[in-house]
Amino acid sequence: MQGRIHSLESFGTVDGPGTRFVVFVQGCPMRCAYCHNPDTWPMTGGTMMEPEEIYEQYKRNESFYTKGGITVTGGEPLMQVDFLIDLFTLAKKDNVHTCIDSSGIAFKPDNKPFIEKLDRLMKLTDLVMLDIKHIDPEKHKELTSQPNDGILAFAAYLDDRGVDMWIRHVVVPGITDDEKYLFELGYFIGQFSNLKALDVLPYHTMGETKYQKLGIPYKLKGIPAMDKDKVIEKKEVILNGIRKRREENKD
Repeated sequence: MQGRIHSLESFGTVDGPGTRFVVFVQGCPMRCAYCHNPDTWPMTGGTMMEPEEIYEQYKRNESFYTKGGITVTGGEPLMQVDFLIDLFTLAKKDNVHTCIDSSGIAFKPDNKPFIEKLDRLMKLTDLVMLDIKHIDPEKHKELTSQPNDGILAFAAYLDDRGVDMWIRHVVVPGITDDEKYLFELGYFIGQFSNLKALDVLPYHTMGETKYQKLGIPYKLKGIPAMDKDKVIEKKEVILNGIRKRREENKD
């Protein structure tokens, strides 16, 4: 199955463990206010590519990926499950580490054919990096234009299937930095035994020029970049929520 591909990156260093070959897929239903890849939103566009063609590009530099692997990001990778199954099948034949960087928005727990395909994909997937934009349903919708119930259900699905999970959360001043919600986020993810890492990332404004070039209004115009020292404090709040949940689970 061909994939609709936005771009490929040969040496990704922030897309999972080690140095990664990164596949950016085209198409995403989310409209995150701070998205730095708005050019990946349209479901059309990009380049149709065969999994074999992409994997061959990985193989050309595979010596650089001995402690890394392949990450598919986007866009939203789970909009193209059939393509991912074919690509990761090739990768696992060579025991390549596979990772999906997802918002979880495509997860449909009541769609049996989708879940059957997703189960197949998860057997080929070593790690899912799940980006939870906001734990509060209404604030999540304000920030992304989409609900978060399916996203949170996807986290539980990954735990049930025993797939390693990293949680990512971007801290935006005045929007996602409220410690009440950060603690709630930690408390929610603290229930999962498959949680292997927590990445708390500072909001930056580097994507604003891309919006200008695309003629898309930038919703966060005027909001300053997040102070990196404050991000450390905010991460600790999430960790406190995780600890609280795990202490309760011991009782």
